[in-house]
Amino acid sequence: MKDLPQPPHTVDMKKSKLCREKDSSTVERAFASTLNLDSATSAYMISASLIGCGILSLVQISRIPLLGGYYLGTGLISVVGTSFATLSTANAIFDAMYQDGTCSSIVGSDGTVVRNACPDAYGKVLGTSLVCSFLEMFLAFIPPRVLKRIFPPLVTGTVVLLIGASLIGSSSVPNWGGGSNNCQTAPTGIFALCPSTLAPRPLPWGSPEFIGLGFLSFISIVLTELFGSPFLKNISIIVGLAVGCIVSGAAGYIDGSSISSAPPITFLWVHTFKIGVYPPAILPISLAMEAIGDITASAECSRVDVRGIEFDSRVQGGVLSDGLGGFISALFTVTPLSIFAQNNGVIAMTRCANRSAGRWCCVFLILFGILGKISGVFLAIPNPVIGGVTTFLFASVAVSGIRVLSLMEFTRRDRFVLAAALSFGIGDLLVPKIFTELFNGVNNPSTGLQGLLTSITIVLSTPFLAAGIVAVIMNLVLPQEHDTQGENSDDVESSLDEEKEVS
Repeated sequence: MKDLPQPPHTVDMKKSKLCREKDSSTVERAFASTLNLDSATSAYMISASLIGCGILSLVQISRIPLLGGYYLGTGLISVVGTSFATLSTANAIFDAMYQDGTCSSIVGSDGTVVRNACPDAYGKVLGTSLVCSFLEMFLAFIPPRVLKRIFPPLVTGTVVLLIGASLIGSSSVPNWGGGSNNCQTAPTGIFALCPSTLAPRPLPWGSPEFIGLGFLSFISIVLTELFGSPFLKNISIIVGLAVGCIVSGAAGYIDGSSISSAPPITFLWVHTFKIGVYPPAILPISLAMEAIGDITASAECSRVDVRGIEFDSRVQGGVLSDGLGGFISALFTVTPLSIFAQNNGVIAMTRCANRSAGRWCCVFLILFGILGKISGVFLAIPNPVIGGVTTFLFASVAVSGIRVLSLMEFTRRDRFVLAAALSFGIGDLLVPKIFTELFNGVNNPSTGLQGLLTSITIVLSTPFLAAGIVAVIMNLVLPQEHDTQGENSDDVESSLDEEKEVS
């Protein structure tokens, strides 16, 4: 198959933008921060994520023909990364694990809860993701037309929009203030200051210094877009990180211990986790599927027809590769690697749809993962700098969701379904704990029933899952209709013309 059409840009310039997909390391850093893992484990998680991204992206980009007319991969520039959907779901799962005693925590005399490190929780997410990957692989063999009926842009766009919005509140903004770990609430102990009292210049959460560092990174991205050359605009995220790191390093906020302690060379399975299955997480992780919307948007940006048998085969191949990627990534000790929502934005901004650029990106991702010092550099970046950059990044994810929603006709029915879904999604965003006490009145539930109730609570407490389920149900239940607004307006105009003629 020939490479997709592209404008005459140089591949090197485009690779710089495409390789920005290594932002999946931000997700692994967020996992490590939430579970309070040590720096060595955190560095390994980032390296393993980069290596896994490179290997599985090659599969997704290649579109390998299989028996029976099926394919593996989309054949588009579909660089995969650690799923933001998994991060959003995992936050709710980790909360449940700490509440039910799977992970331990310390309660202070004043009632403040400080979470202990819990690597087993990460292992349970890996094991659960491995089990759930079979569902997505099964869905890949359902006719694409049926899948698109269940997951149209109305559903997938809503999901991607709320993934970005929820991550801004749960990860980006807390990091901007100083850290998303216990330092937000702990009045005493090691987390009394952010990121901890052991940092070179610890400060209370939300200090002006932290806010200023995050804002400096954020405004650097904006200024680069306003005044930068085409090349700089393509790497605006990297510019924001670089400016933030230079200033924070000069001010003494960077702790270089993670760089010095990181190994020069590393690879998969240097660290391992105790694989297990957390039953209450099976349903939430199984529902976390936004691939169809991402594939549709990427194909449209690549000037590929989004109708017909060939596109249906791209959807089938992409979903199958996503499911297989979830299985293999768990074996790689990495949470599910799936198609990134930013792919369509990267293609649109760089106007590059050449798969050769994507393959070069995969080579660099694997190389960056093997060089262990690079993961140490990621860990050394101060939280406010990460927060300022990821706030923009996750907002871009939300915008990608809006872009997918724009593929709809926005009939009265579509607006009704979208309003019903966002009622739950936005409600969860604004009042995150509304459903956490839902089943407290159930007395002495069995182990199986308790697991089911916890699973339902996790789903209802995760904005994009709650909204996605409502959107799917409403979209299937409500009958299709045509927007007659234009016809009605024509009738009104013709009636007015007739009245004028009579008068």
